[in-house]
Amino acid sequence: MQNDLAVVADGDHNLPSAQALAAELELPFLGNLAPNQIDSPAYVLQRGERLQLCATGRGAPGPVAVDFVTGAAAHRRKYGGGKGQQIAKAVGVRSGFYPRVVDATAGLGRDAFVLASLGCDVLMLERNPVVRALLCDGLARLRRAAESDPELAGISARLSLDESDVSAAAWLERQQPDSIPVIYLDPMFPERGKSAKVKKEMVAFHRIVGGDTDADELLEPAIAACYYRVVVKRPKIAPLLGERKPSLTLEGKSGRFDIYTKHGVPG
Repeated sequence: MQNDLAVVADGDHNLPSAQALAAELELPFLGNLAPNQIDSPAYVLQRGERLQLCATGRGAPGPVAVDFVTGAAAHRRKYGGGKGQQIAKAVGVRSGFYPRVVDATAGLGRDAFVLASLGCDVLMLERNPVVRALLCDGLARLRRAAESDPELAGISARLSLDESDVSAAAWLERQQPDSIPVIYLDPMFPERGKSAKVKKEMVAFHRIVGGDTDADELLEPAIAACYYRVVVKRPKIAPLLGERKPSLTLEGKSGRFDIYTKHGVPG
């Protein structure tokens, strides 16, 4: 990561906060530069009105940021299907039952936001410090927007991030048995072949974050720590996590949810 990433500011007024972020992440600081003016490194974290991960050079794809307020998050919150969504069924959401969820592989926080918008209290874990910084920024902007939007205020109150620098497996191993109602896992799955159509943020993540090569190590501590179930989101082509057969599987067009149950959810 160190050789592929630096921090820049979007405007002189963002120089102090950008420099502080670079020091916090132990990354080079390049000053006030536009990403398309940079040939190396391959990516920069740009501190502006929002924190965003940008590919450098001319013709680079657009930036990646965590946005819980507008765009796809807002559309899904309003028109995504509510409790009828597969993720809601997988977690066990139903009228009168909105379990507390630990999303142990939060990434850009999209699924965590959906679950929080459905009524679940969700704690996000993210071990990569760059992705965690993006999540922190997205949460901060959600909190500001929530001050004038009652619906966002409820979601904001239910969504949080553990900012400790520890792996999800280690965090889960520290929890008391049966102490977390639902644990949600969505480990990164390696790209398959050069022709694979991968979203721009996944290209950046594979370059900056790398794959979750230790994903199999998450399942056992997750099952030990959960009370109701562990939900594992997987592409259809992906093998079972830890080669362990789930209690049941919900399949969609391109992916599936493998569900490992311990206790039945309230009916």
